[in-house]
Amino acid sequence: MPRRVRCVPTAARWLIDVGDHMTTTRRSVLGMAAAAFATSAAAVTVSRAKPRLGELKSMTTGAQPISAAERIARINKLQGLMQQQKVAALLVESGSTLDYFTGVQWHLSERVTAAVIPATGPTVIVTPFFEQPSIHEMLQVPAEIRTWQEDQSPFALIAGVLNDSHAPAGPLAVEANLRFYVLDGVTKALTQQRRMVPGYELVRACRMFKSPAELALMQLANDVTLTALRYVHAHLQLGMHTADVADLMSQATAALGGAGEFSLALLNEASAFPHGSKVVQTLREGSVILMDCGCTVHGYQSDISRTWVFGEPTPRQREVWNTVKRGQEIALETARIGVPTGNIDKAVRAFYEQKGWGKNYALPGLSHRTGHGIGLDGHEAPYLVRNDSTPLQANMCFSDEPGIYIPGEFGIRLEDCWTMTEQGPKLFTPLARSIDDPV
Repeated sequence: MPRRVRCVPTAARWLIDVGDHMTTTRRSVLGMAAAAFATSAAAVTVSRAKPRLGELKSMTTGAQPISAAERIARINKLQGLMQQQKVAALLVESGSTLDYFTGVQWHLSERVTAAVIPATGPTVIVTPFFEQPSIHEMLQVPAEIRTWQEDQSPFALIAGVLNDSHAPAGPLAVEANLRFYVLDGVTKALTQQRRMVPGYELVRACRMFKSPAELALMQLANDVTLTALRYVHAHLQLGMHTADVADLMSQATAALGGAGEFSLALLNEASAFPHGSKVVQTLREGSVILMDCGCTVHGYQSDISRTWVFGEPTPRQREVWNTVKRGQEIALETARIGVPTGNIDKAVRAFYEQKGWGKNYALPGLSHRTGHGIGLDGHEAPYLVRNDSTPLQANMCFSDEPGIYIPGEFGIRLEDCWTMTEQGPKLFTPLARSIDDPV
C-alpha cells in the first residue's frame, strides 16, 4: 500500500530485547511511535515470557524470482502496445515499475536514475556514474547504461534517447510516479518538441495481469503472513503494547522467510481507526485485536487482516464480526469474469446498509473501499471501489477487506487476497472461520 519508511527501535522494544529495527509502513508508524513511551515495568513483564522464535523455519528457501526471460517478454508486450498506440517511448523513474520491466530495484533520490523504454530498440537506463556497477549487477534485460557525473545533468542523457535520429516518432509516455522536475528537465532538453502523455494505462495493461511465476510468489507471501499471524495469535500476553504485538509479528515473518513490509496492530478502541492511532493501547482481557500485515517474497506482496478478541467476545462483537465475514463472502460471490470491479464494492455496501450500517462511506460502517489490486505494490489498479468500471479478467489479483468501524468502541476488518480465474475467484488463503477461530 504505502511506501516504506525505516522505523528505528522504540524504547519499549529495547527494554523487551526484541531485536533490531524493522521495515514498516505508515499503517504501523503511528501506533508504534506512541507505544515507544510504554513503562519499563510493563516491558520487563513481557520479556520474562518472550516467545521462542527458533521454532519457526523459513518457508521461502526454494522461492524462484522472476526470470530474465519473463522481464524481456514484459518489455516486448509494452513495446507492442506502444507501437499500436503510436507512442515513441515510456519514461520510468526508480520504483516498482522499473523493477517490473528491468529487475533494477532502486530508490528515489535527488540523483536521478531512470529508464527510457522505446517502442522499438533497446532500453536505455540513465544513472549516476558511481552507481553504474550496482545498476549493472541488478539489470536483467538487454539495455544500455548511460552515466552522468556529479556536476552534470541527467536530463540531456534521457532526452538524447529521443533526440536520436533513429528514435521512434510520436509522444513520450510518462509513468505515473515520475516527478515533475524530472519531466520538466527532460522537456527542456529535447531538441524537437514532443507531446507528453500519461503512461498509466500502458503500465497498467501489463502489470494488472499476473503470470504463473508472480502468482506463485504471491502465494508464498500470503502463506508466510498467515503462518506468522497464527504464531502471534498463540503467543499474545496480557500487558503487551501495540509495538510489542507488531514487533512479534515482524520477527515471526522474518523467521518464516518473508521480507517485512508492514505489521499493523490495533488494540481496543484504536481498532476503529483503519490505519492506526497515536494513543498507546494495552492488551487487556476483552481487548479487540485488529492486525493488518504483509510481507514480500522476491518483491511480491501479501496483505492479510484478522480481528479477534482476547478473551470472550461480547454478543455485539460477535454479530459485527459475522457481518464482516458475510461481506467478504458477498465480494467473492459477486466476482465473475466481465463484472466491473466496482460492482463488488456496491454489493458489499448494499448488504451492510441493509443491516443498518452507514450509507455510502458513513460511520459507523464501511468507510473505505472493499479492496484493491495487489502485486509488486501493496495497492495497485484496478480497485474494488464503486466508481471503478474495469471488467474483471483472469489473472487479476485483489484484496477482499470489507470492515466495519464503530468510533469509540471497536472495529472489525477481515482481509484475504485472491486471484480471478475463468471459473471464479481463487483465494490465496482461506477465510477466517469465526471470531473464536480467526486464523
